[in-house]
Amino acid sequence: MPPKKVKRSRDNLPCVLTIAGSDSGGGAGIQADLKTFAALGVHGASAITCVTAQNPREVRSVQAIKPEIVRDQIEAVMDALRPEVLKTGMLYSAEIIQVVAEKVGNVKLVVDPVMISTSGALLLKKSAVSELKKLMANALVVTPNVQEAEFLLGRKLESPEDLRAGGREIHEMFGCAALMKGGHLPGLNVAIDFLFDGSSEWMFESPFVKGVSTHGTGCTYSAAIAAFLARGLVLHEAVGVAKEFISNAIARSYKTSGHFALNTEWNRA
Repeated sequence: MPPKKVKRSRDNLPCVLTIAGSDSGGGAGIQADLKTFAALGVHGASAITCVTAQNPREVRSVQAIKPEIVRDQIEAVMDALRPEVLKTGMLYSAEIIQVVAEKVGNVKLVVDPVMISTSGALLLKKSAVSELKKLMANALVVTPNVQEAEFLLGRKLESPEDLRAGGREIHEMFGCAALMKGGHLPGLNVAIDFLFDGSSEWMFESPFVKGVSTHGTGCTYSAAIAAFLARGLVLHEAVGVAKEFISNAIARSYKTSGHFALNTEWNRA
């Protein structure tokens, strides 16, 4: 758990704004982010970019929110609540990403480059890729999984060394720190991640939990990083405790109607 120095009074909880899509099944997206923020003691605000009809098995349909409404949501939150960290998830279109980029300012930005769902649904238009890359250049850290990193780099990543090299390349391409999530690497007994910030590299690992669905893991992990940043940790510390948080959320997953769900309340039981 985080060190005592990051504890805040309930009279002054830091605010984190998540800009992402809504998941009707409650396992990912805005819903996962807000549950994570609540579990980790920060105030969660949201700007919804898309409404999705989905459940743990599939994404059935996507309806993007008008960019001007996304802008209004962000402005309303930033004017009154002054979030200390912004976290992005599903942004979907170039027009929505442009709105987000206009409003980032000097606030710390965590970009989860959501492109394709676990079930294979397209969550980012092809025409939006170049705008997403521009946004990544403004981020403190980006958090691609293996599939997303392969898309950004244009090549396969099949080993921890591939993942390490990819993190350095993403930093060189965009100038931000890269957290390379290796949970989908084949043949490993551990879930291994690498963080490279341009000068230092850290490795984080946890036992691989077999037989448990990981729907919403990426959203929850990046939301936890944002929460710990808002609570005062520097990046590599925030990633370290977020890794512990998500690993426990997976290991202590519960079932609802036969489907696994991440247990973001494990540390409050």
